[in-house]
Amino acid sequence: MLMESMTQETRFRGLPLSPGVVVARVCLFNEKRHMSLPVRDITPQQVQGEGDRFRKALLLVREKLVVLAREVQERVGKAESEIFTVQKMILDDPAMIERVTDHIRSKNFSAEKAVMSSLDYFEEQIAKTDNAYLKERASDISEIKRRLLDALSDLKPSFQCQGDSFCQKGKNRVVIAGELTPSLTMELNTDSIKGFVTDRGGVASHAAILARALRIPAVSGIPGIHDKIFCGTEVLVDGDTGEVVVWPSPKTLAQYPNLSRGESRDLKPVDPVPGIKVYANLNLAKQAGESAENRAEGIGLYRTEFEFFAARKLLNEDEQYERYKQVLEVMKDRPVYFRMLDLGGDKEADFLEFPHEQNPVLGLRGSRFLLEHPELFREQARALARASRHGRVHVMYPMVIDLEQYRNLVKRFKNETADISSGEIRHGLMFEVPSACLEAESILKEADFGSIGTNDLIQYLFAVDRDNEWVAYDHHPDRKIFWKLIHDIAKAAKKHRKPLSVCGEIASNPEYVRQLIREGIRTVSVAPRAITRLRVAIKNKPELRKRNGRNIVSARKKTKNRKKRGGT
Repeated sequence: MLMESMTQETRFRGLPLSPGVVVARVCLFNEKRHMSLPVRDITPQQVQGEGDRFRKALLLVREKLVVLAREVQERVGKAESEIFTVQKMILDDPAMIERVTDHIRSKNFSAEKAVMSSLDYFEEQIAKTDNAYLKERASDISEIKRRLLDALSDLKPSFQCQGDSFCQKGKNRVVIAGELTPSLTMELNTDSIKGFVTDRGGVASHAAILARALRIPAVSGIPGIHDKIFCGTEVLVDGDTGEVVVWPSPKTLAQYPNLSRGESRDLKPVDPVPGIKVYANLNLAKQAGESAENRAEGIGLYRTEFEFFAARKLLNEDEQYERYKQVLEVMKDRPVYFRMLDLGGDKEADFLEFPHEQNPVLGLRGSRFLLEHPELFREQARALARASRHGRVHVMYPMVIDLEQYRNLVKRFKNETADISSGEIRHGLMFEVPSACLEAESILKEADFGSIGTNDLIQYLFAVDRDNEWVAYDHHPDRKIFWKLIHDIAKAAKKHRKPLSVCGEIASNPEYVRQLIREGIRTVSVAPRAITRLRVAIKNKPELRKRNGRNIVSARKKTKNRKKRGGT
């Protein structure tokens, strides 16, 4: 798309990294400031001087990382500050230092050329691995390379639009960059930055974790976005859904009530709306407080594997129990749906061994992975059984393919926890594999509940990789067959009187929620900060307030009036 044609509303779909919504003007991060560096060879007489320059750069970068770690610990927390501790370990790696020094000494490379050559080599080695977590660490090496080059040439992070005082000193900016890095997140004055949009960067990247902790909406995975937008362009960034809207129209902005230009969305929490329950999605136990603050009616999807990713190790039964107990105590009498470890596919961890698979998304993942790792299953099942004494535990099995597999999972859970005195535990599943959806009638006759995971369901239903930008145009729910599946699952749930919820990107989109209500869905689960926006949209849109022809907001008012008159 040509830059000059971007004067009307244009939409891009990316990967949501950090929740929240903002509309603001764009500033382009200067990705090419290293292009003019003296990447050259040197004479033997210059070797000593170049070595000294490199050692001085090491010292400067080391000091900066210590300062950043301290700042992040004070502003966000100790766990997040370890991002820069990891980078300092890379910086101090003897193999890296020796390789750069050797290139200066034996190849007569300038310090800049030696740094670029050496760290490019390490990046390439990591890129060859199949481990998704390790691939994310390649960005840390790239970050160290950038820092060293900046130190060698006394460069600082800057914007392309040098003549624009708004981008240099202004507030309420959305930064467009090639990749979101921890230092970019911290060093560009986070008080004035309201959002990030990048070409690259994964959910597990250090920068994404930091953006979430700082409550800055962020979206990645939009190739070439840096070249398609110019400074000053107004954009809407939706970190809940991964959508970026260039020059949003008044109609689009109307979908985000109370969101002003240059203002990120953090609305005052509102009370639940009768007729549709809004639960919160949760990644880490320490984030449960945010769900409660936004008046979530429960936790609809607790992605328990993220606790392992954050700890960067396998958590034992006691460690898991403490986290699960914490969430249940925060949510009090509200239900919490614990998704059993959903590992494999695009979610690999360096603390586990994964088989080499040609197509891991169709391989050992979700419930298959759990059944293949009985010790992991046992530890988590027992932790959940113990935690059930502190609240309403719902155990949700991921990527279930049919009734037989569901039965095996429940049977194993009960066998592993038979000796534990637990509270009431309900068992259910994620409807995200088409085969299970087609068997919803039989499954929901036995299961205690179901939850439709629309992101993966769309991926498998239409054979479209959800993270592949080349086929992203096909990853959407606007097809009749998708809604027929939703309708059929909802019909089965109603017949057997079983709770059914929907999680995924469509659950936080008011227009799709309208269709979900029409199909019989009464519960959705969204990011904590999307709860208020969704409730406000339901209240403000008459067509969203109707359930089977009945205005659900008016129904609440009538109920209140009856209570005032002494009715029930």
